[in-house]
Amino acid sequence: MSTASPPPTRRTRFFTRVAAVVAVLALPVTGLVALAGPAQAAASATATYTKVSDWGSGFEGKWVVKNTGTTTLSSWTVEWDYPAGTSVTSAWDATVTASGTHWTAKNVGWNGTLAPGATASFGFNGSGSGAPSGCKINGASCDGGTQPGDAPPTAPGAPTASNVADTSLTLTWTPATDDKGVKNYDVYRGSAKIATVTGTSYADSGLTKGTTYTYSVTARDTADQTGPSSGSTTVTTTGGVVPPDPGGKVKLGYFTNWGVYGRNYHVKNLVTSGTASKITHINYAFGNVQNGQCTIGDAYADYDKAYTADQSVDGVADTWDQPLRGNFNQLRKLKKQYPNIKVLWSFGGWTWSGGFPQAAANPTAFAQSCYNLVEDPRWADVFDGIDLDWEYPNACGLSCDTSGAAAFKNLMQAVKSRFGANNLVTAAITADASDGGKIDKADYAGAAQYTDFYNVMTYDFFGAWAAQGPTAPHSPLTSYAGIPQAGFNSADAIAKLKAKGVPGSKLNLGIGFYGRGWTGVTQAAPGGTATGPAPGTYEQGIEDYKVLKNSCPATGTVAGTAYAKCGSNWWSYDTPATIAGKMTWAKQQGLRGAFYWEFSGDTTNGELANAVHTGLQ
Repeated sequence: MSTASPPPTRRTRFFTRVAAVVAVLALPVTGLVALAGPAQAAASATATYTKVSDWGSGFEGKWVVKNTGTTTLSSWTVEWDYPAGTSVTSAWDATVTASGTHWTAKNVGWNGTLAPGATASFGFNGSGSGAPSGCKINGASCDGGTQPGDAPPTAPGAPTASNVADTSLTLTWTPATDDKGVKNYDVYRGSAKIATVTGTSYADSGLTKGTTYTYSVTARDTADQTGPSSGSTTVTTTGGVVPPDPGGKVKLGYFTNWGVYGRNYHVKNLVTSGTASKITHINYAFGNVQNGQCTIGDAYADYDKAYTADQSVDGVADTWDQPLRGNFNQLRKLKKQYPNIKVLWSFGGWTWSGGFPQAAANPTAFAQSCYNLVEDPRWADVFDGIDLDWEYPNACGLSCDTSGAAAFKNLMQAVKSRFGANNLVTAAITADASDGGKIDKADYAGAAQYTDFYNVMTYDFFGAWAAQGPTAPHSPLTSYAGIPQAGFNSADAIAKLKAKGVPGSKLNLGIGFYGRGWTGVTQAAPGGTATGPAPGTYEQGIEDYKVLKNSCPATGTVAGTAYAKCGSNWWSYDTPATIAGKMTWAKQQGLRGAFYWEFSGDTTNGELANAVHTGLQ
């Protein structure tokens, strides 16, 4: 449907013409030319031709113009060629002119403006039997592609912000290139185009103080072809309410509620190990996701377990009648001593990610349930936000999800909307950068605008679930010769997320405070065969760093991480030295920081947490 209706006089002529040819309209429609296809640019269109009827001595033709881009078209021009002997004799809903055998149709006043997805049409009577060829719309191919020899411009550089004030800022970017020349640039704030400029800078004003905005830029060439978008840049204006996370490198660790049992690891251990002074965030894992709602994961560990004076952060024992005990109360005491630490309640995880598809069916209801739980008056002061660990949206993990590529973005949008600007909203996401892998399955770039940062799970790439090997480091920083699966490394994961439009400033590099290993191995270097998983304290094939550093010290490094062979066992894990290298890389990549799974795998003096802290200084 076009955006406007034709004048009554034209409509009258149209129906008069239809009456004249009503007999031939009963004939089969022939000569359909399908020239439309997917658009490749932000401002693009297609034109599709149909021969509506043919009465031998003449025919009726029709063109349908569609805006297939993301910005409004203010006008359109369709051009095509007819062979000699075929011509347009009359036209309506467009101004049609000819130069030899080349025909040009321009919109009339009422149907030139087309919003994204809108269509307009025009028709004509013609003589002859030829078919149109060489169609162009607004100088580009009618099928949404590019004309041979006229490539669209390249992506400009990601914009950088300067002169950031309460309500204004200045953007600059490196120019795009084009074989015929760049005409101008479209500047986007979020998904909305806010300006078209001829230079490589733009001053944005009328903003809200203390508010975060995301900007990107696309270039347009002299043929009006628009190239790919630049990378996006997130900027927060000055003034307003100070956000919960005022900036700086993120140094985040996971605290597991089940760790208080067999592992005997408690919040107080963060103090005695020295780790509490070297972190910025704690993710408390896990809350459950059931029946489309956030629910308690372990009520006893979370808020009921009574702590004695020697176990408690502040040396004060819990009483039988106090309103809040357990880990939540210990975290409250920790925050009183270390007020800079932000605590987020993490929901999901590998085992409980199976509850997210039902949550994604009603994101608003899910977000409300999470808000009600996290902001429960008994512990609302403990938490500074929420973290969602949906580890395999629209993909397979412990179970398979088919909720669609947009489900994750929709869920994050609903949660951010409910929790608001004064709460952190984060997510742990896959690091599977293989072709068609998990990163490709969900709209992580679209969800990033609703996320304070992502924890990219750059570990567990390889392990003894492949019982016969080959042995491989579970957390390689880079690829290496002989890696069992392309795209299974940290560098490829970060690069793919950036390429999709997630800014490095929203990405944290993941570190495992544990190793993964095989037994029955004879080869010291990676790539050896095995007979099964190596024995572990709590689970086969996995062991804490604090154990491995003594029981199976590192014997080599590969792809930025360490490995060790002791007897017939082969392990891979990170050490303080390899973590230092990874932190240097994270800073070079402009990442937000790093996180690790999980505190209890570290030594009693917190040497791995210290390596993350020192490396990000």
